[in-house]
Amino acid sequence: MSSSSAPSSPGETKGLRCTPVPSKRYHDVLEHLKYNFFADEPLNRAIGLCRKGESHQELERHCLFTLAQGISCMIVDEGDKIVGTALNGIVKRGEREECERRLAELQDDKFKSIFGLLYKINEKVDIFAKYDVDELFDCRILSVDETFRGKGLADLLIKNSLKIAKDAGFKVFKADSTGLFSQKAFLKNDFKIITEIRYSDVDERLRPGPPHEALKLLVKILD
Repeated sequence: MSSSSAPSSPGETKGLRCTPVPSKRYHDVLEHLKYNFFADEPLNRAIGLCRKGESHQELERHCLFTLAQGISCMIVDEGDKIVGTALNGIVKRGEREECERRLAELQDDKFKSIFGLLYKINEKVDIFAKYDVDELFDCRILSVDETFRGKGLADLLIKNSLKIAKDAGFKVFKADSTGLFSQKAFLKNDFKIITEIRYSDVDERLRPGPPHEALKLLVKILD
């Protein structure tokens, strides 16, 4: 999932720095997401999950759970304002089935539709068996402040996330990418598309407008 735009020159990131997300900044990350991801991410926008600046209980719970795994990163400006973040988590073999069971118990139909589609694409390929691993590094959210889009921040977040994954000893990095621009950023970093679901094949309520054409599952094998 993402709310980023096409990256351009890395030189435009001058004055910005990418760091891990300490627990004291979790609230700030959520505030950034409420104004830049919750409403702008292609699937969220298509189904009308929430409006800009609004809270969303289940999405915030998902974000906090991911942040607590301690492998996310953020970009801050010279004033220490968060202008981008990658929420990264760990997925272990067999966990998806339990997540799907919990999802079915929720009352929020829009949230269930979005995550149901994300689980569906992961059902198409058994990544654990394909690459003979028991856990994956998973980039779950890639978000860039709307005033900083087009300046290479998505690329910077991915590069820093790759370093975190390698340093932690992960062999496989995956991302369920919903938007064209984040897909381009992952492909620029040598990710491979292993499967996709065309938006023309899903419920009309979940279809983002152009230029987004498909939900893509991307993977990179780490050296």
